[in-house]
Amino acid sequence: MSTLSDLLAEHTGLSGTAADHLQLVVAEWQLLSDLSFADFLLWVPIGPQEAPDSRFLCVAQARPTTAPTAHPEDVVGSEVTQDEHPQLRRAALEGRICREEDPRWHLGVPVRRETIPVRLGDEIVAVLSRDTNLAVPRVPSPLEISYLGSAADLCQMVADGTFPTPEPAPDVHTSPRVGDGLIRLDSSGTVVFASPNALSAYHRMGHAADLVGAQLAPLTRSLLNDPFDADEVAQRVRRAMGGQPSMRIEAEARGATVLFRALPLQPRGQQAGALVLVRDVTEVKRRDRALMSKDATIREIHHRVKNNLQTVAALLRLQARRTGNNEARLALDESVRRVTSIALVHETLSMSVDERVDLDDVVDRVIPMMSDVAAAETGVKVRREGRFGVVSAELATPLVMVLTELVQNAFEHAFPEGQGGEVVVQAERSARWLDVVISDDGRGLPKGFSLERAERLGLQIVRTLVESELRGSLSLRGRGRQRGTEAVLRVPLKYRR
Repeated sequence: MSTLSDLLAEHTGLSGTAADHLQLVVAEWQLLSDLSFADFLLWVPIGPQEAPDSRFLCVAQARPTTAPTAHPEDVVGSEVTQDEHPQLRRAALEGRICREEDPRWHLGVPVRRETIPVRLGDEIVAVLSRDTNLAVPRVPSPLEISYLGSAADLCQMVADGTFPTPEPAPDVHTSPRVGDGLIRLDSSGTVVFASPNALSAYHRMGHAADLVGAQLAPLTRSLLNDPFDADEVAQRVRRAMGGQPSMRIEAEARGATVLFRALPLQPRGQQAGALVLVRDVTEVKRRDRALMSKDATIREIHHRVKNNLQTVAALLRLQARRTGNNEARLALDESVRRVTSIALVHETLSMSVDERVDLDDVVDRVIPMMSDVAAAETGVKVRREGRFGVVSAELATPLVMVLTELVQNAFEHAFPEGQGGEVVVQAERSARWLDVVISDDGRGLPKGFSLERAERLGLQIVRTLVESELRGSLSLRGRGRQRGTEAVLRVPLKYRR
């Protein structure tokens, strides 16, 4: 079965920003599913919604861990028409949550359907279907009432476009779920509900009484061992009360390790308190210490590789200064640039915890180094437009090498001696592809130029990396009526192993 990215790229014209937002929704919706006791399906429109035969495609599916599923079968990849599921089109056109009064029967099970528009800015980019299995009768309880009320607030925030929001990179990678422990706070920060598992986690931390009625932020601060962690957890709870989502954070108390995450509740822009998810990860942390040690070792290896590459670059630079042959000096300078580019990727990986690289950060460090030299020697300036985003480590090194070679090629060959100009690196990211155009306003390609027959070492390196490492495509062309050349690079983001 195709992934969410594959389905979006194949069947929709959604922008990279919209696709990223849907990835965020899918990353967070297990919380919605568990709180709702319902299945969630993500539907995207196919074709214009004004058409009477408009269709929707299911691109992702989540089942609750707190209730029986309404969809034991896999729905991803299936299509429905407006007649089969009219609420999808209504939610997409009207931009509001649509509820179905009478349940429908699906595979012998009564199912209640609701649809929630997924808003990004002023646009509805998809629709969530919340399907509840009604075959098992549920007795209202404080837990169920609190869960459903929290789910209603979060679903309204999805329709408002205020949930989910991109977080800073979390400092831990295990996220607490609803079943791990949930605390609901009112607008004053007072606990109005705490699940049994949340209460157990606080008992492990040393709090023997009930949580309901307590001010959670100062209570949690008083229990934690480390004063810094205590203040940080309390501040994150308070920031959630003010409408700011927080990163996940671990803290220790009396030998127990607990994971916290605070989420603001602001349906229709009104402050309704916050949710605090807690998880006792004491035993998990013990088992993970070996893996954490391995990750630290990998990062240390990247750090040492970076140091070794910097040493190699320094030796090459020293050799270049001592040689009297101009051609040899230029070759050594090019080698220094290539080694430095690779070293920057390893430096980024040495600070990464998931073997992924923020390419914007690397490119923004490489380009100024090249630009300063080019501006001093030729008067050529270079700037970046657009967003590269985060890529895997396997793609990062060859991609940075290709970009630096193409920019350097423009510096060296696009402009006559003594003539200034500008080189623009423009990136556009979609669900499946990274498209990069490196353009200059120089003299253009020579007559009869062929990339396949080019003998320059830099272009040969680029062609080899694009074909063998990136599995992408590259072309060099004129800019039409404008002066200069464009190098057009397309790289698939899903790395093939």
